[in-house]
Amino acid sequence: MSGGGVARLRARRALRVGKLLPGPRSTPFTFGYALVLAVTSLVARYADPQLVSSLLRGSSTDVAHLVHDPTLVLVASALWIAGGITSPYAIGFLLVLTALERRIGGLRTAGVFLLGHVVATLATEVPVGLSVLAGHLPDSSLHRLDYGISFGVAASVGALAGLLPRWAGRTALAGFGWVLVDDLIAFADPMTNWGHLLALAVGVATWPLLRRARRSRHAATASTTEGYAAVGSTRVSLSSAAESSAANSSRVRS
Repeated sequence: MSGGGVARLRARRALRVGKLLPGPRSTPFTFGYALVLAVTSLVARYADPQLVSSLLRGSSTDVAHLVHDPTLVLVASALWIAGGITSPYAIGFLLVLTALERRIGGLRTAGVFLLGHVVATLATEVPVGLSVLAGHLPDSSLHRLDYGISFGVAASVGALAGLLPRWAGRTALAGFGWVLVDDLIAFADPMTNWGHLLALAVGVATWPLLRRARRSRHAATASTTEGYAAVGSTRVSLSSAAESSAANSSRVRS
């Protein structure tokens, strides 16, 4: 293969890899959100430990905070990555949300993420509050530290699986689902593990709406493309007519 061919092959590979990651124009929601997470991850890693602990406590979606400041903590808790920027969910965030946003747009991607995050958080924390009221859990359970992006990512995986080709989507769904079930069986953090499974189910439940939205998006894109083509064809026709008219005029003058 010639040097030019190798260069073109490398360029194609780089382009394919680039499509897997967010960009400011192609996937602005994922790109902007990733920048925010990068900043908070650096703060968590290098800032004063007491400050970091205070920030995480203030962002926690535990029962006590959900009762007094639900909106604030539901948003704030999604600004931190449990496990740091190199955690599996951080990598999954980049790959999954980029792929999802390329298919349904930034607004719907944000909606899927937020829906999974909120529903799974409430579904796992409300039972804790009720158990404390019933005397089955100690009062300290009301202040259980709870933050991170994993519920939103799990919902996004579920949603994306319905937009991929059938074999790829089912394989991704089964593989991720097995990982979540395996975590649940390990029983290290059952409340969070149940939340991940619920968030995945929330993402799957959005399939009908997202598929309809994607069809509308493709139809609008096709319509715009046809419109540009029609305008271009009209311009060519007008240009040809003008040239023909000019030629006829030249004949008359001669």
